[in-house]
Amino acid sequence: MGKRDELIQRYADDLRNKCGMEPDMNLLTKVTIGCGPSIYNADSSTVASSQAGELDTVKTNFLMKKLGLSDTPDLMDAINQVIETYGKSERNKYRAVIYYMLTKHFGKEAVYG
Repeated sequence: MGKRDELIQRYADDLRNKCGMEPDMNLLTKVTIGCGPSIYNADSSTVASSQAGELDTVKTNFLMKKLGLSDTPDLMDAINQVIETYGKSERNKYRAVIYYMLTKHFGKEAVYG
């Protein structure tokens, strides 16, 4: 099993154990691959949910650019909802898990073909 496969398994475990949802492994794999090399870097593989700038980056670079959503207050509400589901006190909120949950939230699975 390669490093990426190990990370995907870790993300799936987080979705099951911390977020209470059964992941679509095909979609999770595609979202993880879409994150590129950032998943291998300790700092960029997680989202610092207490930093407004970090959440703006998720909104701009992922929701608007990747998923093609318009800039509305709903975007930040969804991000906050996902962070709440993951657990505000959870120290390591993996970027791929947050992106996966946002993709599901907005029904944008088709972006990953």
